[in-house]
Amino acid sequence: MQKFSKFLLTFAIICALAIPMITMAQSNDNLFGLNEVSNGLGNTLSDSDPRAVVGRIINVVLGFLGVIAVGIILLGGFKWMTGGGNEDKVGEAKKLLGAGVIGLVIILSAWAIATFVINQINGAMG
Repeated sequence: MQKFSKFLLTFAIICALAIPMITMAQSNDNLFGLNEVSNGLGNTLSDSDPRAVVGRIINVVLGFLGVIAVGIILLGGFKWMTGGGNEDKVGEAKKLLGAGVIGLVIILSAWAIATFVINQINGAMG
């Protein structure tokens, strides 16, 4: 069970790090919207709006947390199915499922609040 948990965590981390890079493969922007512009003094940040950069970073972080929450839910379901009717294992699985669902609700709420705040700031500033 420990090996499967470590494998699931490693897989989730790899997916969370690789998928944004794969989906932005055809884009001219680097990851998180930061461009490497050489001006003779080294690399600098792009001239894009800082609010947009912060918004992208928040989306990436909340997406990563969402992947972790879904992994916890899947782990709880796996423990429940492999519990064999043992009340202790089923109870532990129910706790994992509850924690994963609560975490997912918190993450979705944080995303909604962050999106609202960023949209309001963008609307007020320009």
